[in-house]
Amino acid sequence: MNTIQPFWDEFCVATKQEHLNYREAFQFGASADWLADLVVEGKKTATTSGYIFYELEKEALPQVGEYYIVLNGADEPVAIIQIQSVDVMPMNEVSEEFALAEGEGDYSFWWDAHEAFFSELLKDYQKDFTPDLLVVCETFKKVYSK
Repeated sequence: MNTIQPFWDEFCVATKQEHLNYREAFQFGASADWLADLVVEGKKTATTSGYIFYELEKEALPQVGEYYIVLNGADEPVAIIQIQSVDVMPMNEVSEEFALAEGEGDYSFWWDAHEAFFSELLKDYQKDFTPDLLVVCETFKKVYSK
């Protein structure tokens, strides 16, 4: 049974904003349950994605104000987030403050995890990771969870 739309509908009714739409329901990264839990707990308020993947897949960048539904590893909705900022920059220029807002560990952990993640994804496109890879840095706030 698809639980995504009922979850969204509950949010809209609870916040008296029944005219809203969400852009997408998705899982964060390679550890969907752990990252979803960090969002629910309020420890994860940022995320980084590779700009090149938006280009290659001809997908629009996230926009400030958009809503997204965060799914756990079983594709069940656990939280709704709203985008607060979107910046594109080289990965080696991402601040430690931003990396810490991802809630996953210190800057070294953030760097190593993202380098490994992007390196693996880039292989599908016959591309290599470089430290100046353009990344999309989003901050968000959790606006709903159960």
